[in-house]
Amino acid sequence: MSLESALLKILACPIDKGALLYFDDEAILYNPRLRRRYRIADGIPVMLAHRAEPVGDAEHARLVGLADAGAAARTLV
Repeated sequence: MSLESALLKILACPIDKGALLYFDDEAILYNPRLRRRYRIADGIPVMLAHRAEPVGDAEHARLVGLADAGAAARTLV
C-alpha cells in the first residue's frame, strides 16, 4: 500500500527532523544521514525513534544506489 503524497510532504525523521527516502516496494522510509530505517506496517509509518533500525554499510549503499536510480521518493518535498 503506497503512502499518499500529502503524507510524504510532511513526514520527517523523528531524530534529526530531516527528509527521508521512501521506498514503496520495500515499505520503508530511510534516513541516509543517520543510516536509520523506519518500517511501514499496514500502511502506517512507524516513526518512533526507538523503533528505527540501524543500517550497515552494504545496505546503505544499496538503498542510496536505488534512490540515485530513481526508485525512491523524497519526503518534505
